Amino acid sequence: MFGEENEMNSEERSLYKKGEEIYEVVDHICQLIPDDDERLGFVKGLMLEDAMLLTVKVAGATGGQLYDIKMEAAAIIRKAACELMIQNHALKMFGFEHVEYFQIVRDLLEEYRFLFIDWVAKFDPTDYIIDRWGLFNPPGVGPFDHDPDDDIPFDGFDDL
Repeated sequence: MFGEENEMNSEERSLYKKGEEIYEVVDHICQLIPDDDERLGFVKGLMLEDAMLLTVKVAGATGGQLYDIKMEAAAIIRKAACELMIQNHALKMFGFEHVEYFQIVRDLLEEYRFLFIDWVAKFDPTDYIIDRWGLFNPPGVGPFDHDPDDDIPFDGFDDL
């Protein structure tokens, strides 16, 4: 567990723990993949990476309070979860004989999705820096909006 566990609120902690559970199940399924199958080995790497992102990005978002940073982490988590959700198709296509076990991962991902929704709903949209790329701004803020911080006078380091 990351050192941030004590800093996590209840939504973050629940989401993190569910992500750990998903990773453990994915890891167990991946252990059933033969080491000599190059195609399934590639899928295995993708699955483990996606499963790991479900916890790593939650922990990373815990350290930052800014809305845009949290939303960026949420987007990466969503992408990883969606890709992980459909990996059973690749497993089946490449002849993995235990593909039925992957339904456990899909069921856990559905539970994770509900926790994710609650987690994102708690992001503070008033604590942000304008995302000039326009992807992760809170509602009502655009990439070309005036940043009120630009109005704060700054004379450099002369006063230090």
